[in-house]
This record gives sequence, C-alpha cells and structure tokens, in this order.
Amino acid sequence: MGPSLHEISFQVVAARPTAVIARRTTWAEFPRLWRPLLDEVYAVLARPGAPSPGCNVMLYRDDVPHVEVGVEVPAPFAAAGPVISSALPGGTVAVTVHRGPYDQLDAAHRAVRAWCAAHGHELAGPRWEVYGDWREDPAELETTVSYLIRPDGT
Repeated sequence: MGPSLHEISFQVVAARPTAVIARRTTWAEFPRLWRPLLDEVYAVLARPGAPSPGCNVMLYRDDVPHVEVGVEVPAPFAAAGPVISSALPGGTVAVTVHRGPYDQLDAAHRAVRAWCAAHGHELAGPRWEVYGDWREDPAELETTVSYLIRPDGT
C-alpha cells in the first residue's frame, strides 16, 4: 500500500453544539439507519423557532457503536422529541480532510489511526465526521474526520 493521501494535523478545538438523534446500533445496521435519523433531525429543525442547521455530523462515541446523527447548530437548545441538544467534543484532536466519495471515508479513518499510533497519541474513543457542502461530483465532496486524543499522562 502506498503513502496516505490524507494529511493529518493536531489541533485543539472547542466543543461545538449539535442537534442530533442518539442511538445504540450495530455497524451492520448503521448504513440503513443514518439517513432516516438525519431526515428526522431536519424535520424538527424546519419548525418555527428551531435553530438553523449547519453542516451534517456523525459522532461515534465508541465502538459499540453509540452514534449521534444530526447537524451543527449555533447554540444549545431545548430537546424536541428524539432530537436532543448535544455537542461535538472539545479537546485535542487528530484531524484530516477526506476529499472524495463517502464510501471511501474509511481510508481517512485508517490514516488518522495510523498517524496517531506512529506518533504515540492514544485515542480517547470519540470520533466524528463533519460533512461539507453537497456536490454532485463525488470527487468534490469534502468530509472532515476528527479523533479525540487522550491528554498526556492519562
């Protein structure tokens, strides 16, 4: 296998508010689950007084997986049915931008995990994807993949 096409950076980020539906699922079930969950989030955010949606997000809290599917929002808000106020974690993260089709996102995840292992950074567990603007050409899609890193000494 050749060198990774993903440039990895180490960043400190603030927590970012999200509107999500949280679920415990399986990796086999998740590909069928995320779209209906995201549609439900958008339906709730279409109501008067709801926060304006930003980028789509998927947060994987662990390997069970416990997932959160939704969108970035400007600020925390009151829950509406299954749509809750949450946040993408803040802290030190390893980040890459995947350019290309969503079905190739696993390459970005592998690249970040390999980079962290090679540089002695222990993963804390949570990781997430933030999806850029939709493009008809899959080669133009951009998705930011972030992994929370354990603080030194823990």
